[in-house]
Amino acid sequence: MIRIGLYSEDRTLQPLLASALGKDFQVLLESDGNGMDALVASSGCDVLILDLYSHRDSLQERIERSRLLIASSVPAILMADDTLRSTAFELVRTGAFGYCRRPPSVRDLKTMLSRAYENSSLKQQLHSAQRQIEDPGSCDQILGSSTGMQRVFQLVRSVTNLNASVLITGESGTGKELIARAIHNLGARSSRPFVAVSCGAIPETLIEAELFGHEKGAFTGTVGAREGYFEQAGDGTLFLDEIGDLSLYTQVKLLRVLQQMEFSRLGSNRLIPLRARLIFATHQDLAKLVAEGKFRQDLYYRINVMRIEAPPLQDRIEDVPLIAEHFLRHYAQLFQKPMDGIESAALEMLQGYSWPGNVRELENVMQRAIILAPGRTVRPEDLSLHLQEDDVASFDGVVDIGDYQPAGSFERQLRDYKIKLAVAAVRENNGNKTLAARSLCISRAYLHRLIRLAEADPAFADPSLPLRETATA
Repeated sequence: MIRIGLYSEDRTLQPLLASALGKDFQVLLESDGNGMDALVASSGCDVLILDLYSHRDSLQERIERSRLLIASSVPAILMADDTLRSTAFELVRTGAFGYCRRPPSVRDLKTMLSRAYENSSLKQQLHSAQRQIEDPGSCDQILGSSTGMQRVFQLVRSVTNLNASVLITGESGTGKELIARAIHNLGARSSRPFVAVSCGAIPETLIEAELFGHEKGAFTGTVGAREGYFEQAGDGTLFLDEIGDLSLYTQVKLLRVLQQMEFSRLGSNRLIPLRARLIFATHQDLAKLVAEGKFRQDLYYRINVMRIEAPPLQDRIEDVPLIAEHFLRHYAQLFQKPMDGIESAALEMLQGYSWPGNVRELENVMQRAIILAPGRTVRPEDLSLHLQEDDVASFDGVVDIGDYQPAGSFERQLRDYKIKLAVAAVRENNGNKTLAARSLCISRAYLHRLIRLAEADPAFADPSLPLRETATA
């Protein structure tokens, strides 16, 4: 359905055009210039029809308002009678898509509206493709040069202009919403709304009304009609986060919407077509929930058409400096505190931490470090206390083995115990350090430092079982 923004003082024109154009067009009337600006700014229409006739404004004022609307990204068609034809042609030369007589020929107007919409869509797709070509190493606001993130970028670009459902999985704090926004921003729907909803944050008694909307008096306490998130998304993208938190009852409702591609508000029988593209996300194992009877199998197959796994930060520890520098620049500007960079010792501490809270935790750490830093660089002592303790306990592998505390001391025993755990994990995983780090819930960088200490200490030497990696994950 093509949404038409009609800027006219003639209120009888809207129902006439809506009836004549048919069900493939939705006509939205605005008689006020500010209202029209708001409609364009909110991406509420696909094509504009600007009626030059006015008994309220002077012709010059109408022309200036039309010029401003023509300068927007929405294609505009002028409507004028024969006395204003030359004015309309002049506006077409300055950027308007076309001109039609008032009253218009319905057949000609439908053709012009369809062509304007198709032309605008092609321009958006071209702009999206050019952005991807110019910056192939990144994906909208997602940062990372690791192999795992490059795979994510590849999958994002492959689904941007498809209407298929996408399921984004991964631990909390890995940036699932950023991935969803990248899919939206890089596709043809980028000028349309992006509506993000956390299913787990809405009470079960309200979730249906929030998603589908309601009419006045639909249930106790409603004082008026309200659009739900499905309507608010329009022709844009609806991002349903934490989809695994939905009750089985709501899952049935959602499944029916996905199957029929239409829905209705609570208290209404009027069916509304589903135009939005749906993206889902969860940190839970949906297959396990299906096996436990907590998630419908048919809904799982319906939403799991294309799956993108957001890797945890400890699996792409090489991306930590890039992300940390990004947060440094962002929050230094936000806090209005000039910062030059991060000291190498502090970066090494950041890379040695296991990041159970993923990118969200790194963001929090960098905010605090910028606030605490007395100078223009982030030092090790500016980082959160738990990072410093983790770094001290690991002895960081930057000093000689003989510089540690004497054998028998608490620190030496703690260090030896950690090394033994690391050595055992590597050998149990046949030298695969990625799997070994995962089994210990530590980063690969931290594991490598422990292994370097083991290789330097004769007490841990075992020629029959080398610690060198023999496989990659």
